[in-house]
Amino acid sequence: KCHFLWLQNYDATCRLAQEIAENIHERNRLQRTGSNPAKLNMTLRASLQKLKQNIAQLRETLVRASSQRRIMQSEADRRQNLVDDLVTREKQLCASFSRDGTDPEPSRSSLMSGGPGGAGSANPWLVNESEETQGLSFGEIKQQQQRIIEAQDAGLDALAAVISRQKRMGEEIGNELDDQNEIIDDITHLVDKTDSRIRNETRRVKLVETKSASCGMLVVIVLLLIAIIVVAAWPT
Repeated sequence: KCHFLWLQNYDATCRLAQEIAENIHERNRLQRTGSNPAKLNMTLRASLQKLKQNIAQLRETLVRASSQRRIMQSEADRRQNLVDDLVTREKQLCASFSRDGTDPEPSRSSLMSGGPGGAGSANPWLVNESEETQGLSFGEIKQQQQRIIEAQDAGLDALAAVISRQKRMGEEIGNELDDQNEIIDDITHLVDKTDSRIRNETRRVKLVETKSASCGMLVVIVLLLIAIIVVAAWPT
């Protein structure tokens, strides 16, 4: 929409400039015939002020769109040339307005085409156009811009689809990692539990071995005492 709005504002500014050129021509005609052009002069002053404001707005909008990369550089350069040409035309119209109507004035076609001998066209303000838009009407330029925007939108949609697939893949991988981590946690818990059981059983075996060794020594001591008693009591 911003692309089309700029072109519509530019077209309106061109029509305003053409209207000012025609009014200046009419004002000068009235002055030469002795009529009072005071009312027309007031209209021209207001129109010239509005033209200046429109050109400033076009320049500001263009700078903002170019800095935000909303239009291609080639299109930005083309529009800058159009704005520069409007500035030149505005200065010429201001000079023509300030000129006394009794002085030789440039022809109306000269005012509207930007200089003497300017060839008329459907839109005489379109100069320094790129080859892509040379000879195109505003409707055709609008359609061309629409096709460019649609192509850019299609590219953005494709990129969004790729990013969406990558996001889903990332989520699936994350879920799989969560499942694997849960399995690893279960295995770690089981290993810890088994290790604890092994340590407990090991302590029990050692305790049994200690007790068995103590019982064996006690049996040996008892047998030795019995043997000593038997030997001592045996008659010689």
